[in-house]
Amino acid sequence: MNNLREYTTQQLALRNGQDREEVWCAYQGIIYDVSKSRLWKSGKHYEHWAGQDLTHELGDAPHTESVFNRFTAVGKLKNSS
Repeated sequence: MNNLREYTTQQLALRNGQDREEVWCAYQGIIYDVSKSRLWKSGKHYEHWAGQDLTHELGDAPHTESVFNRFTAVGKLKNSS
């Protein structure tokens, strides 16, 4: 995963299923393409929105972080500091 391109939070926000066809979300600094999931249709999954870092929202989910193993990692979230 060291060869992944870095994206800013602003670039990630554009991949929300509304502005572009890509539906991406980040978890623990890794950006995943969730476009093929029927559960992320139109960029929304229950009360969660694509184009965001969902790290702090996983606690509300009925699944574990292993769900991200189903998706392709497409980038890394650039550190904003």
